[in-house]
Amino acid sequence: MPDTLAAPASHLLEVKHSRFLAQAAPLDDASQALAFVQRVSAADATHNCWAYRFGSEYRSSDDGEPAGTAGRPILAAIDGQGFDRVVVVVTRWFGGIKLGAGGLVRAYGGSAAECLRTAPRQPLVELAEINLRCDFADTGVVHALLPAHSAEKLNETFHADGIELLLRLPAAQVAALGQRLRDATRDRARLTETQTHD
Repeated sequence: MPDTLAAPASHLLEVKHSRFLAQAAPLDDASQALAFVQRVSAADATHNCWAYRFGSEYRSSDDGEPAGTAGRPILAAIDGQGFDRVVVVVTRWFGGIKLGAGGLVRAYGGSAAECLRTAPRQPLVELAEINLRCDFADTGVVHALLPAHSAEKLNETFHADGIELLLRLPAAQVAALGQRLRDATRDRARLTETQTHD
C-alpha cells in the first residue's frame, strides 16, 4: 500500500534564476486538495501549478505553462515516490531565462519529487467501520478494550437493552477486538462490519 505524508513539506529549487517552491500536504478527503492549492498559491508568482492523488481520483493543472510541462510531471512525482492522498503545489517565480519544455518538466517534476522524497512518510492503513452492540452491564469493559485496538468511537446510540457504538479501527484489528469482546462479555457483545476503506 502507498504512503501518505505525516506532515506538510516544502522544497525550494532554483533553475536559471527561476525559483520553484514545491509545497505538499496530506489529504483526508479529495475536496481538501483545491483548498490547499488556493491557500498556498502565491499571488506574485508567475505560475502556481499543482496535482493531487486521492486513490483513483486525481487532477493536475499547468496554470498557464505549456501543456503537459507542469501538472503531469508533478502527478508523476507523487506516483513515482509511492504516495497517495497527497496534494503538491509548485509555485514558479520566473527569472528571465526560458527553460524550454524539457527544462520545465525537469524543474516541476524534480522539485515535487525532491519535496516528497525528503518528506516524513506515514503508511496508509486500511480502516474498517463496525457496529458494536452490548448490554449496559458491559459498557465499562467494552470502552476499556477500545484503545488497545486503536478503535475510534464515531457514534453512540442508546437502546432499551443496551448501547450501539459505531467504531472506526484498523481492519487488521477487527478480529482481535472481536475475540477480546467475546471473552470479556461472555459472548454478549455483537460486532457487525459496515464498511472497509483505506
